[in-house]
Amino acid sequence: MGALTLTLVIVFSIFRISFTVDTIALNQLLRDGEILTSAGGSFELGFFRPDNSSRRYLGMWYKKVSIRTVVWVANRETPLTDSSGVLKVTDQGTLAVLNGTNTILWSSNSSRSARNPTAQILESGNLVMKDGNDDNPENFLWQSFDYPCNTLLPGMKLGRNTVTGLDRYLSAWKSADDPSKGDFTYRLHPSGYPQLILRKGSAVTFRSGPWNGVRFSGFPELGPNPIYTYEFVFNEKEMYFRYELVNSSVVSRLVLNPDGSKQRVNWIDRTNGWILYSSAPVDSCDSYALCGVYGSCNINRSPKCECMKGFVKFSGVKLPDTRNSWFNRSMGLMECAAVCLSNCSCTAYTNLDIRDGGSGCLLWFGDLIDIREFNENGQEIYVRMAASELGMHRSLPYLKKHVFGQNSKGETLDNAHMPTEPCPLFLLQLQWFSESGSNLKGKKRKWIIVGSVSSVVIMLVSLFLTLYLLKTKRQRKKGNNPYYMHHYVFSVLNWPQGTMGYNLEVGHKEDSKLQLFDFATVSKATNHFSFDNKLGEGGFGLVYKGGRKGSAKNKAYKHNLLLMVEYSNHYIEFQFQGILQEGQEIAVKRLSKDSGQGLNELKNEVIYIAKLQHRNLVRLLGCCIHGDEKMLIYEYMSNKSLDSFIFDKTQSMELNWNKRFLIINGIARGLLYLHQDSRLRIIHRDLKAGNILLDEEMAPKISDFGMARSFGGNETEANTKRVVGTYGYMSPEYAIDGLYSTKSDVFSFGVLVLEIVSGKRNRGFSHPDHSLNLLGHAWTLYMEGRSMELIDSSVGDMHDLSQVLCSINVGLLCVQCSPDDRPSMSSVVLMLSSDGALPQPKEPGFFTGRKAQSSSGNQGPFSGNGVTITMLDGR
Repeated sequence: MGALTLTLVIVFSIFRISFTVDTIALNQLLRDGEILTSAGGSFELGFFRPDNSSRRYLGMWYKKVSIRTVVWVANRETPLTDSSGVLKVTDQGTLAVLNGTNTILWSSNSSRSARNPTAQILESGNLVMKDGNDDNPENFLWQSFDYPCNTLLPGMKLGRNTVTGLDRYLSAWKSADDPSKGDFTYRLHPSGYPQLILRKGSAVTFRSGPWNGVRFSGFPELGPNPIYTYEFVFNEKEMYFRYELVNSSVVSRLVLNPDGSKQRVNWIDRTNGWILYSSAPVDSCDSYALCGVYGSCNINRSPKCECMKGFVKFSGVKLPDTRNSWFNRSMGLMECAAVCLSNCSCTAYTNLDIRDGGSGCLLWFGDLIDIREFNENGQEIYVRMAASELGMHRSLPYLKKHVFGQNSKGETLDNAHMPTEPCPLFLLQLQWFSESGSNLKGKKRKWIIVGSVSSVVIMLVSLFLTLYLLKTKRQRKKGNNPYYMHHYVFSVLNWPQGTMGYNLEVGHKEDSKLQLFDFATVSKATNHFSFDNKLGEGGFGLVYKGGRKGSAKNKAYKHNLLLMVEYSNHYIEFQFQGILQEGQEIAVKRLSKDSGQGLNELKNEVIYIAKLQHRNLVRLLGCCIHGDEKMLIYEYMSNKSLDSFIFDKTQSMELNWNKRFLIINGIARGLLYLHQDSRLRIIHRDLKAGNILLDEEMAPKISDFGMARSFGGNETEANTKRVVGTYGYMSPEYAIDGLYSTKSDVFSFGVLVLEIVSGKRNRGFSHPDHSLNLLGHAWTLYMEGRSMELIDSSVGDMHDLSQVLCSINVGLLCVQCSPDDRPSMSSVVLMLSSDGALPQPKEPGFFTGRKAQSSSGNQGPFSGNGVTITMLDGR
């Protein structure tokens, strides 16, 4: 019996070994249940059955990923109905999938013959047909990389071979359980200047914009980074986009989901799951032609759509649709402008390549469509048409659908559907709900149809006045009870400005010690959030300054009450500065829809910052909740944020070395309080120059706790699938693995120290002698004994040499690659205040910079519980 068992084990082992190879030869079979494995063990090829399906397919998936994730399917349109399928290398030198009756269900389409046809699965995830041992990719008879399904792997080309006509594009699965072609495709469109276009059927839903030498203009987050390198090739033979991994151990894929979302995700062994790195479309401004012809979309503006002006240079934009464009690589911008101005059909022009000061010429002939504005990394475009010409084409869009919320959970009461084509009539809908907001019994509905813009404006004013008077009268009857809020919905549909507004019922918490400010008071204090109060622009909106005092008779509404809306809308953050009636200066964060920072982040900031009191932390005074208006009121910092000083040539002159060193020490003490001395151990997770505010004495105060997390007494680190923060400041373990701890903040602090010393941003840093970022540059100077070359020239010669060297050394210790090597903030504070010898830092994490650029079966969408790493950048 023992001998028989041993024999069976040996036979079984031989059977398994025979199919843990990466090739099959002529007339060999790969049966259902057997697999091919790439040489390095990264990918497997075999037959599989999707979840909730009885059909079987030949596909490829990751071997080392515990959740089966299929990246390529052969017979996606012709599935097997049982497990009789085999894969075979035929006499004709092709690969074929056959069923139990030897009927060919799928085959590779190679027209070239070979003496010794062999199929091999490569470590890259490419299944190839080749002649014997000929490993030259140029001689492959056929390869799966030329026929992608819904996944783009590193090294795959997305584009066209203009000689052979081969078109490599992504097509989504029909559903999570059906790998046949779905509704969405993502391909490089060759008309005009090439751009990537996402379609649902034949309708365009999103486009990338053209390649500008660094990135596609519609992907501001795309560009040099420590994880990926990107390449765009466009010549007489082919045009394609592809990406490679800097670290080959990273498992990453770009997938087109059945719902039309395009996501780049990375596998994290530690959390045993995929983490979202980037996605598109990101928000409503990514919807193709949302603002119509000559309309520009800005997600931080209300309304989002605005008509473009003529003869104006627009900066920071996604370039218009290039399918009706013309380009010339040899022209400069001046020659490009001359050509455009001499042609009556030319509507706009710009540089083709933005590198090295700009080169090439890109012209548009016809309507400018699908333009959006970005806070950073957008491109410049020069609009040629006059304002009078543009006015003939302006047609801002209308709402296709508006959903009314019944209560604080956003339960639907009514949907108003708009026609599919513009119509000459404007529709106003006014809805009243019962005061409890919990039923429809008290609802009255009034419909008004008007036929001109002027009558719409008059009607709007009248209705708003009526609403205001009724609301005021009812509140007086209730004794101005702060818990009571009349619940109404008002919507203007198909109005040229696209305006709409509504108030939703809110809940309350009585245990908050924050003050609740009346909306009218805050509005008046900020001069009604006027444009004249604008201080600057950030990643979540605009920053304004108040300069108008309110009347003393309208005192601020204050109450120990915090109102919170419990529905999952997203908002954009706006900042205003105002003055309360008593003369106190304040800063007001005003949130509106469609931002990456939502209600959870608003709650988060209130919860944490209300419990923190330190001279180097910004102080929260209270909040204001009014319908869908959400605002936080802070003490006002007269000198704005640190980045407005250290990265500005003029402003940086005001920061001598003594002030810079005091700022470094102040930030360190504030972080030490968060990590060690506060009632809660707080990890900030978004420490950067833009989140360090300066008071009138230039003392630093850490702000923006929307992304902060707290630890219990024994916790030291945690994982997240929602990586948020700002490129250039995130630690390697957080950006790649989603692992954060106090050492993540230490890394960000180290970057901040080196930026304060040098006056240069880590992200986007460039040097003529190398491609290192600021961290790598600082480390190189340190190792060569030339650290003093790092100091900002605007500091001059008046500085303490030992303090400068100490700061650089501490900064480099904080940005070391391993979190275990980084000091704690208590050690940092000690090192900054002592004259003793400091440890020598090891190589920093993410120290490489610019790279050379060229001219599961379960395939459902990745969970929205993630955020593009760069989406929250630059605030």
